[in-house]
Amino acid sequence: MVKTPFELAGKSVFVAGHRGMVGSALVRRLAQEHVTLLTVDRREVDLRDQAAVNQWFAGHHPQVVFLAAAKVGGIIANDTLRGEFIYDNLIIAANVIHAAHVHGVQKLLFLGSSCIYPKLAEQPLREDSLLTGPLEPTNEPYAIAKIAGVKMVEAYRRQYDSDFINVMPTNLYGPGDNYHPEYSHVVAGLIRRFHEARVAGASEVTVWGSGKPRREFLCVDDLADACIHLLKTYSDSELVNIGTGEDITIADFAHLVASTVGYGGRINFDTSRPDGTPRKLLDVSRLARLGWRAKVPLPEGIKLAYEAFLRSRAAA
Repeated sequence: MVKTPFELAGKSVFVAGHRGMVGSALVRRLAQEHVTLLTVDRREVDLRDQAAVNQWFAGHHPQVVFLAAAKVGGIIANDTLRGEFIYDNLIIAANVIHAAHVHGVQKLLFLGSSCIYPKLAEQPLREDSLLTGPLEPTNEPYAIAKIAGVKMVEAYRRQYDSDFINVMPTNLYGPGDNYHPEYSHVVAGLIRRFHEARVAGASEVTVWGSGKPRREFLCVDDLADACIHLLKTYSDSELVNIGTGEDITIADFAHLVASTVGYGGRINFDTSRPDGTPRKLLDVSRLARLGWRAKVPLPEGIKLAYEAFLRSRAAA
């Protein structure tokens, strides 16, 4: 098996999904490395098109691949766009991973999602809890697609001795997030909702769900830094969770976002909306042993995320 550390300097590096929240964070972080950055717009190459993906790899010869491209969204998007979420994510993973193998990529990092773990798995979620129980029904299609990507990476390592690795990020937030009123993740959704309520002078804001579930939140720039660290220092078939190791109730988190945005009205919780998994906290002990810990405290990160939201509004 390939040895570590992996020398990133001087390599040509393809970030698949460079315009998304994770991909753009990776691009920012890679600016600190001595690499040749490769990106491609989806209008030029649709990663769901196998022939187009193979042609692009053949013409550009990336030595390193960060597979951050995915169709993503919050709980409503996952539950509503089930066919799109399973098809798009399955085929993107299959096309890029296989092309990386065929065209001799030296190292690939595949970004999964903590939703691949069973709904009622023991907390905090250890990497070995994968496939030990039923998934959360609302995001099952997305989770299955991501599990397939994980297993494809494992299979190519075993059969072809490919230096491909899997990482599992927790819930993310930060610059480049999607602020769609229905299809956003919880952080972006709450930032937008409280901002608009403050601007409109609304006396109350309703948050979906009971507020009781607990979630872990990681700044996307911390994720990018962890990915670079693992790409250089890790080479094994085992998954590696990436998170903070700390969680917070959605209710407490909503109050934190409201305070950051400057909204002082009442917060209600709509229990007719789905809660999703009761708790989702990653066990990050493996990551800690590998020499990396999250750096951005949640209050500071939410402040930075709100500033990014305001910039996105101003640029629109």
